[in-house]
Amino acid sequence: MSGQDWIEKDFYAVLGVPKDADAPTIKKSYRKLARIMHPDHNPGDAKAEAKFKEVGEAYAVLSDPEQRQQYDQLRAMAGGPRFAAGPGGAGGGAGFEDLFGGLFGGAQQQGQRVRYQQAGGGQSGGFEDILGGLFGGGGGGGFGQQRGPRPGADLSAVTTLPFRQAAEGSTITLGVEGRTVTTRIPAGVRDGQKIRLRGKGRPGDPGAPAGDLEITVRVTPHPVFTLEGTNLRVTVPVAFDEAALGAQIDVPTLDGGTVRVKVPEGTPSGRTLRVKGKGAVTPKGTGDLLVSVQVVVPQRLTAAAREAVQAFGIATSGEDVRAELLARAKV
Repeated sequence: MSGQDWIEKDFYAVLGVPKDADAPTIKKSYRKLARIMHPDHNPGDAKAEAKFKEVGEAYAVLSDPEQRQQYDQLRAMAGGPRFAAGPGGAGGGAGFEDLFGGLFGGAQQQGQRVRYQQAGGGQSGGFEDILGGLFGGGGGGGFGQQRGPRPGADLSAVTTLPFRQAAEGSTITLGVEGRTVTTRIPAGVRDGQKIRLRGKGRPGDPGAPAGDLEITVRVTPHPVFTLEGTNLRVTVPVAFDEAALGAQIDVPTLDGGTVRVKVPEGTPSGRTLRVKGKGAVTPKGTGDLLVSVQVVVPQRLTAAAREAVQAFGIATSGEDVRAELLARAKV
């Protein structure tokens, strides 16, 4: 894009935003217009295609803080969409040369006008060189010097997966600025994890690479399982007698089946039992199933059960289960 384009085009008007619009507002407006004007949605419509390119040009400048600042400065000096060489003298409009007279120590006097032109004889320092820096030029490159090919911008997207798909891995399809992107989400992905897809962002100029696409994965919680790295954790209720005397219990697995787990005699509530190889299967390896024991205390007892518990209390009355706690509290 040449410097003259910056002078002649009102990029804020193209995107339909005010000049003091913040970055999110500019981005939101661009995305809306890009979806509407995208060639895929308007096949054979030359006007829509031209508008799509114009919107892209505007966003490329206004989304870059440095370019936006340069663009605003240039148009502020120009005083509008075009430079005007109005008549001199009293009451005359300030012309193109008047705006930059101070750069050369000159001034408009009695209707005379100073002209600026590029020096000949191989010299540099003409008017075009002075503003060339605003467009990445300079050193005799000229006001209309073209930039090199611009790489595409990075884009972001969010996808939500059910817990089981996140643990086992899943192939997803996303719509990104009118394009369809299909990718594989690896097994064991965590809630909030970001996955970067190289070259799947916004296309760059011809000869320049496309940007990247960063996907943030949201994982819907499971009512039973949680994921800890490659390990799966499940909390399993265990009856008092099972915990006290030991037992073999069935524990659910993520694949819908069960696995037989031994609860050792005297297992307290909160202890974790590990089942090897029953966690998430990922490229980095297979995790384990972590079984958290939760000893269940009956809310209501039958007469026979109450007598049995009382008999147990009498039989163990010589033991103070809080003695160790009280001793450690005095340290």
